[in-house]
Order: sequence, then structure tokens, then C-alpha cells
Amino acid sequence: MDRIRIRGGNPLKGRIAISGAKNAALPLMAASLLTDETLTLTNLPQLADIATLASLLAQHGVAISMNGEAPQGGHSGRALSLTAATITNTTAPYDLVRKMRASVLVLGPLVAREGRARVSLPGGCAIGTRPVDLHLKGLSQLGAAIDLTEGYIEARAPHGLKGAHIVFPTVSVGATENLMMAATLADGESVLVNVAREPEIGDLARCLIAMGAEIAGVGTDTLRIRGVKRLGGATHAIIADRIEAGSYAIAAAITRGDLELSGVSVELFEAFLECLQRMGVAVMPTADGLRFVCSGNELVGVDVMTEPFPGFPTDLQAQIMALMTTVSGAAMITETVFENRFMHVPELCRMGANINVHRASAMVRGVPHLTGAPVMATDLRASVSLVLAGLAARGETTINRVYHLDRGYERIEEKLAACGADIERVRGNA
Repeated sequence: MDRIRIRGGNPLKGRIAISGAKNAALPLMAASLLTDETLTLTNLPQLADIATLASLLAQHGVAISMNGEAPQGGHSGRALSLTAATITNTTAPYDLVRKMRASVLVLGPLVAREGRARVSLPGGCAIGTRPVDLHLKGLSQLGAAIDLTEGYIEARAPHGLKGAHIVFPTVSVGATENLMMAATLADGESVLVNVAREPEIGDLARCLIAMGAEIAGVGTDTLRIRGVKRLGGATHAIIADRIEAGSYAIAAAITRGDLELSGVSVELFEAFLECLQRMGVAVMPTADGLRFVCSGNELVGVDVMTEPFPGFPTDLQAQIMALMTTVSGAAMITETVFENRFMHVPELCRMGANINVHRASAMVRGVPHLTGAPVMATDLRASVSLVLAGLAARGETTINRVYHLDRGYERIEEKLAACGADIERVRGNA
């Protein structure tokens, strides 16, 4: 397996173009199942998760073609055309779904268009169980009959879905996406209450509207969707990846550097930016993005609690913890979204971090410096936190199991190296 090797201590300086958002691209790709016309997505990131979902869609009968490559460091990305003229298979098999939980997003579109779907249960993952019960309950309310047999979700609606009033007991990004897509083809009006408000939800809604869906309330916690007989094709540009942007903003801070990130805006992650500013990071708007200046700044620890959008994103919790290990004072980091999401803590402690975990909170006390060490990535966001720690550490850090990184960060070593990081990918034999 590949490894990442980093020799830390170099302040990062330069400009990084932020790729399209993985968490927006995946549901957008699934939306191609809702129409027999072509959906073209531009600014597509080149990631392992994108390839996994493309493979799944292909076995459902979606014709997929790629136009263009991302220019070196460019934000425009690639264009992916998806045409589900005829859905040839309504089963999403375990071998594909197990690789990525977002595969369950084909469930709603398949039932809405074909009246049936058989999708493998995604199971647990490294950061907790993340059940799909809200997806299934919502589809039941839309009129689908749901059975769980032999590890598969069997959903049937032979006479089509019907509009319904659905109240989410807890905020769920995936369930919001699945049910929003399903409701676009349901008979009548659906009202979804207490929906997720992440920017990626709004991006999906705007694409569906471009395809002919009737959706009101985008950006609020209540969506009103009037079902239509059919959706058409569209061309849609995927929004910038706020989690990638936040990770590189922290790279600037943890190395006490100066980075400009192009293609991002304040609205994508205001709570995160406010946290960095409280720590002492200077955040400045530029012509096409944001600049993060930390050279010469004394950074201090601040308390952080993860929350659904517009709160501090759970997908930046591991990264901000790495930064907190290098600043003055102490910080309490509380995780409220996912259980078991502190698995990066033992690896950071191997590098000299001072972190004590008690249930859903971690007390982080800054240390004079981190020290390079061999470490092991446990999940996507944990892996990038170790990259960030390695950038700041004295000596050499080797990060193993970096296939996690390839799921969510496009050419991370190239982007960091171009800004002065001493980082390289060491290719493995297996």
C-alpha cells in the first residue's frame, strides 16, 4: 500500500485551487438515475469515491463519459456526463456498496423512477454505525413497502410514490438527499421538515430544479417539493469543497504560513472561519477566494463543538484538533455528530500531542512541538489530520493506509508540495 512521507517544519506559502466538493458530487451523480436524459456535472473532483459510485451507476445501466481533465491546480475540474436512458438493473450489490456508504443514495432515485430497488445495507464504518433508518422511514411515508432481507433493503412502490409530510427527528444529510430526490417524482406535494442545510444540500436542490423539479425552501430547514411526471437533463457546476478548503486553511495555520485558496467563499463555512479568527489566524477575502495568514501570529486554543450546518463541521474536527496541539493554552473539542470519531487521537499522541479524551470531548493542551513518527490512518478525515500534524512536526512522519486520503483529497501531496511542503507519496507493491 502507498504511504505518505513528510519532513515537517516548512511554512506553507502560495496558492491552492480548491476542487469540487466530493460530498456534493456523489448525490448529484445519483440524481442521474431520475431522468432518461443526460446530466452533465462540471468541476468534478478526481477521487476514489467518485470512481466507486461511477462503477455502481454503470451496473445500473448509466452510460458515463468524461470530457476533459482538471488543469494543474485548476478549479474548473472535469466534466462527467451521465445518461440513464434505460435502467437495466435495480440492485446495488454489497461488493460495491460496502466500499462507500454514499452508495445508498441510489435507493430513492431507483424507487422513484422504477418503482423498485434492492440496495445492500451499507453497515457500519470506522466512525460509527450511521444507520439508514431515517432513509427507510421516509420512503415508507412516501408509500414504498420496505423489507430487510439477507442484508439488503428491498423497496417497492409499483404504483409510484405519493407526496407526504415527513419530519426528521434528527438532522441527516444523507436522508435529506435521498428523500428530496425521491420526492421530485412522487405524486403530489411532499414537505420535508428539519432537513439538513449543508451547502451540498442546496447544490443538489439547484441541480434538481435545473432538471425540472419544483422545490421551494432551499437553504431553510423545510423543503416543499411538488412532484413532476419526469425530469430532464441539465448541466451543473459542482460547488467547491469546503472540507478540502478548511483542511488547507489549517495547513496554513499549523505551519504558520500564508496560503490563498481559490474558488471558495465565506458562506461555505462561516463557523469554521470564525473559529480560526478567534485563534489568531488572519482571514482575508481575495479576488476569487480567501487568504489565510498565520506567519508571525501567536495562535491560542479555543473550544470547539461540532454541529450540523451552519455550525462547526464534524468533517473538520480531526483537522482542527491537530492544529490545537500546536498552539498556546488548551482547547476542549466536543463531537456531537458522530460517535467514535476520535480515533486519530492515539496517532497524534504518538507524535507528542497532549490530548485526553472523556466520552464525546477531548481536552487538547498545546505542546512546544510535535515530533515525526510512523502513524496509521483510520478514516478519511483522521488521515488528513495526520498529514497536517506531519507538516508541523520536527523530523519525518510516515502515514500508512493513505487510501483513505484518496477517497476525499485530490492530489493532496502535489498541492502541498507546490506550496513548499516536503512531502512525497511512496508507492507500495500491493
